[in-house]
Amino acid sequence: MTPGDSPLVITSAALRRGGRDLWTGLNLTVAPGELVAVLGPSGAGKTTLLRAILGLDRLSSGSIEALGAPVVRAGNRRIGYIPQQRPLPRDTSMRGRDLVSLGVNGHRFGPPLPRRRDRERIASLIAAVGADEFADRPVGLLSGGEQQRLRVGQALADDPRLLLCDEPLTSLDLANQQAVVGLIDRHRRDTGAGVLLVTHDVNPVLSAVDRILYIANGAFTLGTPEEVLDSRVLSELYRAPVQVLRAGGRLVVVGAPDADDSHHHHDEVRG
Repeated sequence: MTPGDSPLVITSAALRRGGRDLWTGLNLTVAPGELVAVLGPSGAGKTTLLRAILGLDRLSSGSIEALGAPVVRAGNRRIGYIPQQRPLPRDTSMRGRDLVSLGVNGHRFGPPLPRRRDRERIASLIAAVGADEFADRPVGLLSGGEQQRLRVGQALADDPRLLLCDEPLTSLDLANQQAVVGLIDRHRRDTGAGVLLVTHDVNPVLSAVDRILYIANGAFTLGTPEEVLDSRVLSELYRAPVQVLRAGGRLVVVGAPDADDSHHHHDEVRG
């Protein structure tokens, strides 16, 4: 595989915010069809990394190429984005299918598709994310899981070859977490899309993860879950004692000094 074949290539990247380095010397090449989970405490720069890939935050040094070209603020139709799950206001004046349609004809560059093809594409996306039963209900009255399924459909509208996911499972129950992970996993396996998924809890996605990028204290480590989720590795990253405990087929990370409570994972070991 050459760099030009990779959905995402980050080279010697650094980004400063508020007088401190969020991360520096970051090198990451995401292979086609690979899912990389991004972990770390609040304020470590996980969301900022996604913003840099989207061209919204400028690097202090280094470079980012997405889909074979330098990132630009104008965006790229083949980069999909799934935001954090935040409930829409109950009086939002659109149906579920209208939310998906924004990905097809509401905010993309290029000439619009003919109206019939628009309707067919929206219908196929709604079916793909299992939203047929609630697609015509007011979106503000849908559950968080139903809204997030529709956001996934919106993100997949342009058949993205790079999919960026920013805490897409926050506030979802286990069943909806599994459903959203399944949709993301199926898309990358069917299309060869690269996926970068930010999460504070790796447990719901661990069965689908190829590698983990763990960011903390302005430094990072990158490797398979078995390589990264290790007491010695995380202790070196945090420069403080961190224990990774295994009990009952589960993994618990404790002692990370600058992590919030939700970051102390209760992560299932892939076996």
